[in-house]
Amino acid sequence: MEYSAKAAAVKESSTLAISAKAKAMKAQGISIVGFGVGEPDFPTPAHINEAAIAAINDGMTKYTESSGIVPLRKAICEKLQNDNGLTYEPSQIVVSNGAKHSLSNAFTALINPGDEVVIPAPYWLSYSEMVAIVGGVPVVVMALPENGLKITVDQLAAAKTDKTKAIVLNSPSNPTGMVYTRAELQAIADFAVANNIFVISDEIYEKLIYDEDCTHVSIASLGKEIYERTIVVNGFSKTYAMTGWRIGYTASSDGLAKIMGNVQSHGTSNPNSIAQYAALAALTGDQGCVEAMRQEYARRRDYICERINVIPGLKMLKPSGAFYAFVDVTALYTKSVNGKRLTSAADVAAALLENARVAVVPCADFGAPDYLRLCYTISMADIQKGMDRVEKFVTLILEDAK
Repeated sequence: MEYSAKAAAVKESSTLAISAKAKAMKAQGISIVGFGVGEPDFPTPAHINEAAIAAINDGMTKYTESSGIVPLRKAICEKLQNDNGLTYEPSQIVVSNGAKHSLSNAFTALINPGDEVVIPAPYWLSYSEMVAIVGGVPVVVMALPENGLKITVDQLAAAKTDKTKAIVLNSPSNPTGMVYTRAELQAIADFAVANNIFVISDEIYEKLIYDEDCTHVSIASLGKEIYERTIVVNGFSKTYAMTGWRIGYTASSDGLAKIMGNVQSHGTSNPNSIAQYAALAALTGDQGCVEAMRQEYARRRDYICERINVIPGLKMLKPSGAFYAFVDVTALYTKSVNGKRLTSAADVAAALLENARVAVVPCADFGAPDYLRLCYTISMADIQKGMDRVEKFVTLILEDAK
């Protein structure tokens, strides 16, 4: 029996694969410290849960408008105005089943077969798969450490062809945690406008920025022309610890919003009704929970960066946002563990899991085969335990290689 070749070509998510293996080991009674999946370890704030319960009790369990309930879309407009200096009408907002669904809608609305989408690497691994699913061509452009793991306009110009349709931006970034400055975004905006290229701006980590001299800027706020060419993507999973609720949204031009709304109406009818009321409470309620989580992530970031950068053989740039440590492990290549030579970050990740009982994500699928990603979305006690294990493991293999 023959299946869809396009669907069969989609790769398994390496982040979920490493998590599954770690869970299987835990089920066997093995002590594992998991730095794998990027999911907040905090519970969803109580007032959000209570709003969902109230929605159930009030009978808000029917179909909603395909693009989301009007009160939520209005609240999103207010949030975009207050936080990002962006003016939208509710008709320009499409609420979806998570930001991943929002991204899928965006690519579906924009991309024709053969259109090229520039994806700065390191990148979140689903971008390239989503582009390919709709018949587009991912064009990966590798950002360099000397540029803070952020792409430059010169790199964009070198990658551009007459088939270039869009650029994906993710700031703060998964997996690097790097944040584009206003000047860097302005240069990219000018390039996109001059070349009639769309921008899909994934801003899901915007509230998780830790340095006083660093701020989140939405590229759509940098002028009318780039505003018209940008699809802003955001959601509730990271900011409000609502990963399982599956609510994300796009903000775009009227034309694009109408197309995405139509696509979604045939795919899912509407986002989950109860989760929409929870999201409304998240936006309109007390934001102290967001700041409390941000401060704790900042504390963890400082600790894990300090630990990693004193371990011989490991190095990283300190992230300004998100909740990931992005670690270069090339100094461990040619070293051996149990008779097996390490030749990639995937080898290092496998050795860490088997020998140190630490689960990390190798980043080949993120366009960065020499790096590991460690999520600091676990308790400080577990981070300390995990870093102790990593330090002991790396020290032993370096000593054995002498």
